[in-house]
Amino acid sequence: MPGIYDQDLDRNAANHQPLTPLGFLERTAAIFPDHSAVVHGAVRRSYRDLYARSRRLASALEKAGIGTGDTVAVMLPNIPAMVEAHYGVPMCGAVLNALNTRLDAAILAFILDHGEAKVLITDREFSPVIKAALAICTRKLLVIDHDDPEYSGAGERIGRMEYEDFIAGGDPDYAWRMPSDEWNAIALNYTSGTTGDPKGVVYHHRGAHLLAHDNVLTCGMGRHPVYLWTLPMFHCNGWCFPWTVCAVAGTHVCLRQVRAKPIFDAIADIGVTHMCGAPIVMSALLNAAEADKRPLPRTVEFITAAAPPPAAVLAAMQEAGFNVTHVYGLTEVYGPAVVNEWNSAWDALPAAERAEKKSRQGVRYGALEALDVLDPDTMEPVPADGETMGEVMFRGNVVMKGYLKNPKATEAAFAGGWFHSGDLGVKHPDGYIQLKDRSKDIIISGGENISS
Repeated sequence: MPGIYDQDLDRNAANHQPLTPLGFLERTAAIFPDHSAVVHGAVRRSYRDLYARSRRLASALEKAGIGTGDTVAVMLPNIPAMVEAHYGVPMCGAVLNALNTRLDAAILAFILDHGEAKVLITDREFSPVIKAALAICTRKLLVIDHDDPEYSGAGERIGRMEYEDFIAGGDPDYAWRMPSDEWNAIALNYTSGTTGDPKGVVYHHRGAHLLAHDNVLTCGMGRHPVYLWTLPMFHCNGWCFPWTVCAVAGTHVCLRQVRAKPIFDAIADIGVTHMCGAPIVMSALLNAAEADKRPLPRTVEFITAAAPPPAAVLAAMQEAGFNVTHVYGLTEVYGPAVVNEWNSAWDALPAAERAEKKSRQGVRYGALEALDVLDPDTMEPVPADGETMGEVMFRGNVVMKGYLKNPKATEAAFAGGWFHSGDLGVKHPDGYIQLKDRSKDIIISGGENISS
């Protein structure tokens, strides 16, 4: 017989709704409609504007025959249309596939075919490689050009229509729909695989909601942060920050190219409070010409991943006015799911020891249920001695659904009830993990992993 807490206490529409990050934008637009949502060069858009444009995009896609479970690919830099795509595409039930702008035509063609994309929104800057990819691709896509007024470089229009004309045909009051199930796919990203073709990593609405919220806590975001887009939004959906920033009514400051001068200008003139990026971005800031540098009006939170920065770089960043937080993750866990949580007791340590502490990958995000270093053969935890090597493994709600159309790889990745990262590391006595080697053979280009 069921227990008393299992009787007449069923889920219903009043007490259970699927988790999704899409409601973040709706809420913020209702409460702070006039607050600055997006800054891009001369473009300034409020939350009222962002919500209306995202709904126009969703409506226009639906009118074009796009619906639940369809894939919409985008080849865009960090511009307002990319923010809109993170809402507008899933608002009509479709799945967003943000393409890595550094990939070659052959890999892009494979991704478009494998992901079964029906629509491609592409920036004019990338027309040469996209044109070549479409010549290889076996699918017939609706191609929509994006002509950014902030871009004056080479490129041509290759699509059926321009983005602004496309969304103009959409309804700004479009009644977008919640996912029927939080397990529904919201995004498709491709790994930088070691051998063979890239694997399609499928994210669900639940995981995107949870990681977006956890970014707020992990990165010390209060209300109305000003977030500078130095991390590509195509990289694990910008670590879920397109959703995070809207959750706390922040401002997206877009940047087509990561260069020191516009970064310093944005910090000084727009009041940037947070930014993310690979260590190469730190190098660009520290090695910038003096004429490009500007005094920072406040401490800027800088969240970095990949290889830990050297002690000298961390010290120089702190002196320059940046507080660096080291995170770690993979495409399969929505980006960062591990953070080097700083213990104030470490403040008194000598600089070299502080840097050593900061170089460790750290502990699990709150949204991740479990993180450990296991022997991949026995699936038992390695000793927490800082020396015994094992494989870093994850378990929880911010782990991918699986690899698209690749059940064998999915089964292998989830063997033993854990996600196998392929990264080798150790666990220290205080529980912090530290990577020691990567079993994946990759090349890093501009802070991005590219298949070798």
